[in-house]
Amino acid sequence: MLFQFNLYSCLPLIFFFHIVVYSLLFFIRGFKQEQYADKLMGSFLFIAALLIVPFMVGFAGWYDNQPYRDILFFVPLVHSLAIGPLLYFYVKAIFNRELKITGWQWLHFAPAALYLLVNTVFSLLDLFYFKTYHLTNEHEDPDFATWYTYLSIASILIYLFLSIKHYQQYKRFAAITTSFADQVNLKWLLNFLYAFALLSVMPIINSILSNFTFFERLRYFGPWYYYVAFAVVVYYIAIHAYQLSSLSLNKVMFEPQLLQAIDEEISEQNHKQSNGLADEKLNHIKKELATLMETQLLFERPDLTLTEVAKKLNTNSVVLSKVVNQHFGLNFNDYINQYRVSAVIKRIELPQYKNQTLLAIAFDSGFNSKATFNRAFKKFTNKNPKDFL
Repeated sequence: MLFQFNLYSCLPLIFFFHIVVYSLLFFIRGFKQEQYADKLMGSFLFIAALLIVPFMVGFAGWYDNQPYRDILFFVPLVHSLAIGPLLYFYVKAIFNRELKITGWQWLHFAPAALYLLVNTVFSLLDLFYFKTYHLTNEHEDPDFATWYTYLSIASILIYLFLSIKHYQQYKRFAAITTSFADQVNLKWLLNFLYAFALLSVMPIINSILSNFTFFERLRYFGPWYYYVAFAVVVYYIAIHAYQLSSLSLNKVMFEPQLLQAIDEEISEQNHKQSNGLADEKLNHIKKELATLMETQLLFERPDLTLTEVAKKLNTNSVVLSKVVNQHFGLNFNDYINQYRVSAVIKRIELPQYKNQTLLAIAFDSGFNSKATFNRAFKKFTNKNPKDFL
């Protein structure tokens, strides 16, 4: 098989191999552990690997030699219309283990399926009926037709916008309903989404710049730089996503409906005049909540959630969230961290904690990481933890 080894073909080859391996690993883990998000990530990585192929083998001599040129023209390798939906549903599935693509949701993949079907039919007709280029353009690889490129960019940007919006809602939800929001905020995922959005507009920028004489080299090599950058960004999410533990995320179970209910309840309360009976009920829950924290030391549990506390108080998450927000001016995550910070300050002075490190005391008080402890301590005391030693 023809493959001319050089910098422009070998560097994409390295990333292609690693991305394919990660794709297989995600599929294996997804089926073994029944993690739908892993199956979606495996699919995304496989399609991402296919996107690298044309430029990888193109710089290895395929476009200049037969029958390799025909293979690239007749085999649809670029399925970029599927990238946006896969990323969007991955973001939703990673925050809610119960999510599955069902029913009308499969229509999100209709454009990608239609492109694959039409290209396959055209290729088969040209190969076996016309026996020449007839429906397929012999001067341009269909995968890189201008209309398809721009349609793919538009699709990816739309779904990235929806993904980022969903992430921001999840981040608020985690702060409202968990005491370990920093642990499950998945900042690397947001970084990837922004980087991928910036990367997605690069072909447009390359197309504009290549019209100027100074940037004429970009017309040929610009796409190569783009696909190398694309491979790096995809490799970045593959590494982080595979290292992700779903144990903490499974306790979050993001429900947009619950976030909406909490927002509506708080907003309604802020606009309504005080109701004596309702206020009395909320004050009662407030006192029980404080008693629960001080007697049972629930804040020491690093995986404590709003739902678990609500059950102990015989109420629901919406009502308890309103109590915390209205009476303390905090979300649940900050409310619990405030207790943890106070516990650390008190325990520093106690003899039984004299031989423990500050970080060990923080972990005993419910914090799950040094970074979270430092941020919370600074937020509630305006001082660094070491200032108290």
